[in-house]
Amino acid sequence: MPPPHRVFALPRQQSLLLPAVINPFVHDLSLSTADKTKCFLLGIILVPLRAIFLLLVLMVMWPVSVIITFGQSLKGAVEPMTGWRRFLHKRVMTFLGRMYFFGMGFKVVVKGKKASTLDAPILAVAPHSSFFDAIACIESGLPSTVSRIESLEAPIFGRFLRCVQPVLVSRTDPDSRRNTIIEIERRAKSGGHWPQVLIFPEGTCTNRSCLITFKQGGFVPGVPVQPVLIRYPNKLDTVTWTWQGPKSARLLLLTLCQLCTTVEVEFLPPQVPTEMEKKCPLKFAQSVRAVMAESLHLPVTDHTYEDCRLMIAAGELTLPMEAGLVEFTKISRKLELKWDNVKKELESFANIACSCKGGRITVEEFASFLKLPISPALQQLFALFDRNGDGTIDFREYVIGVTVLCRPANNEEVIQTAFKLFDIDEDNCITQEEFSSLLRSALGVCDLDVHSLFREIDADGSGHITYDEFRSFALTHPEYAKLFTTYIELQRYQGLQGDETDSDSAFSHCCTAAFDEHQEDSASDKKDD
Repeated sequence: MPPPHRVFALPRQQSLLLPAVINPFVHDLSLSTADKTKCFLLGIILVPLRAIFLLLVLMVMWPVSVIITFGQSLKGAVEPMTGWRRFLHKRVMTFLGRMYFFGMGFKVVVKGKKASTLDAPILAVAPHSSFFDAIACIESGLPSTVSRIESLEAPIFGRFLRCVQPVLVSRTDPDSRRNTIIEIERRAKSGGHWPQVLIFPEGTCTNRSCLITFKQGGFVPGVPVQPVLIRYPNKLDTVTWTWQGPKSARLLLLTLCQLCTTVEVEFLPPQVPTEMEKKCPLKFAQSVRAVMAESLHLPVTDHTYEDCRLMIAAGELTLPMEAGLVEFTKISRKLELKWDNVKKELESFANIACSCKGGRITVEEFASFLKLPISPALQQLFALFDRNGDGTIDFREYVIGVTVLCRPANNEEVIQTAFKLFDIDEDNCITQEEFSSLLRSALGVCDLDVHSLFREIDADGSGHITYDEFRSFALTHPEYAKLFTTYIELQRYQGLQGDETDSDSAFSHCCTAAFDEHQEDSASDKKDD
């Protein structure tokens, strides 16, 4: 069946339109036969040689790191390293780190000049796309980083991590986020006493097609931040490590099989926050991101780590992983939704789209879920959800539709009015005949079988629907609320215009009017981007 005809034009908020990059968390690494042959032939020679060289470098780095961190607390030093410890850390470990990546075949090109600790206490590196991004740490002189406390326990590399005196984050400590920000601020405002703090503000790996939301933690201190760009201008991308793509072991092996892997690290001029940005870390983070995006010639989107969590949840619900992408930062802010709310909507969406392999709802599936036939009224409701007019509803459109259109209409007054409309004989219960009669009128369908829908609402199987049963069903199925309110508006409209008004055009007018009214009145839609 072709997509439903768009009977009326809907005003759409520009701020809720699709992002420039739909999925920044996917990397499709497809090797041609020539690529595979080249990797195999070079790998036979390069991998053993590089493995031996890397082992030798690690054998030197290990005792040096043990000496540097001898007597240091596992939870990080209270004071920064000085004297010989600082020399070994800044000079020797930095040199060995460069040798390590040289042994892996990396050719590092550095552009710009790193600012001093006084000029820029914080370094912000983006785009973050690989575990190889540690090269930026090496070229920055091994500044402090932000790391999970569990990483300190990792064999060998946990000891290396302790050398940079990281700001530690604990997943088990509910106050960890606040304490982390306090520690970053303490170091950033130490007047050069502490080394610089290097952050990856995106908080997760992308495919470098855009810059996603910057976390605010590194911008809270309100001190100058130096943006650091990282690029991998290679014909074959063997470094990008994302949520949908090759595993780390495969990427590491393929990288070792390359004759040379180029990486560019560029230091931009430090960004000094304005007085407003000092008071609002969000604006400062957005300002720094805009500067970096302009230099990289990349768009920005409002995706964040929570989108990755939704991708995993979508996969667990047998949906395509990308179905969970909603640009969480924007959706949560404009619609005032928390992650748990969006996760719950994803489960509802999966119930509708379970038979759809592409993770998108068609009008047939929409009608089947509502247990209603495809009618002009239902097509109009479907069109309200279908924001881009492609004849399907994806999860992002579903969340916006349910939150902006359905839930505001699903209030106690509307439910009571709808129940009275169904209860024709006013005996405080709805029979199947009453239920069928009003739905035929509302949907404009003469021959309508509502037995399955009636039976679902009639929870106790008594043969009639009480108000409590009707209310309980309405609250858990907000999609019906828009049909109820549109029908009520239709009755009012026809009463004003007279009986000669065409019912289809009246329905179109009411849908558009209801949407326009919500555009003006919705508190969530008044929020700035």
